Amino acid sequence: MTTEVLHYPRLDTILNVEKTIRVAMSPLSKNEIDRRLTKKVMRPTLNLILSYLEESGKIALLKEGIIWIHKDEISPKLRAKLKKGITVM
Repeated sequence: MTTEVLHYPRLDTILNVEKTIRVAMSPLSKNEIDRRLTKKVMRPTLNLILSYLEESGKIALLKEGIIWIHKDEISPKLRAKLKKGITVM
């Protein structure tokens, strides 16, 4: 079963979501990400952005929330530990 994407996000929207997750000190829920964004994003668009970020290895979806794990922002040892302990939602 495939879903049709009705609206693709703009680059500035993707960058805003990335920045919001990257600067967070703790895991964020989708609702918290939505609250922290400077402009509102429709939920299907946010889900598409989060899917892209997860597939590209920039974020991890944990049961506690969404965290930034991109290699430029986190030490390799911590990234390996996170990957071992990740419980995917």
